[in-house]
Amino acid sequence: MTHDARILFVCLGNICRSPAAEGVVRQMALNRGMALDLDSCGTGGWHVGEAPYGLMEQAARDRGYDLADLRARQFSSADFARFDLILCMDAQNLADVEAQRPKGAKVPARLFTEYAPEMGADKVPDPYYTRDFDGALQLIEACALGLLDDLAS
Repeated sequence: MTHDARILFVCLGNICRSPAAEGVVRQMALNRGMALDLDSCGTGGWHVGEAPYGLMEQAARDRGYDLADLRARQFSSADFARFDLILCMDAQNLADVEAQRPKGAKVPARLFTEYAPEMGADKVPDPYYTRDFDGALQLIEACALGLLDDLAS
């Protein structure tokens, strides 16, 4: 994959994990001088048009990530044609994405946590429910570093 890759981050509602992943990767890529086309979305449509969840936005801001310009949108099968890589926050998100895969679409869809095997996590827990926004961000940062290292190699 190249430095100008188009990457989509997917979670359930697109108000916590996936916008945080987009914001973290965006800032880390900028710091490395990498130009990436990033977006995020949710498998559900409950929050379409909304800003990231306030507590997630604040936790991200406290760590130096700006999510203020992001707005939720819902995943669509057309995303398979728009992106080079689709990264999901948990197995259910991945299953929901794969259920919409058009015939012949070869774009890889995988778990974001595959980029941080050292963390021993099989998902990014949803802080909307766990209330552990800092823990989610710490895992997202580790995954982001692994992703960017992979893109740079």
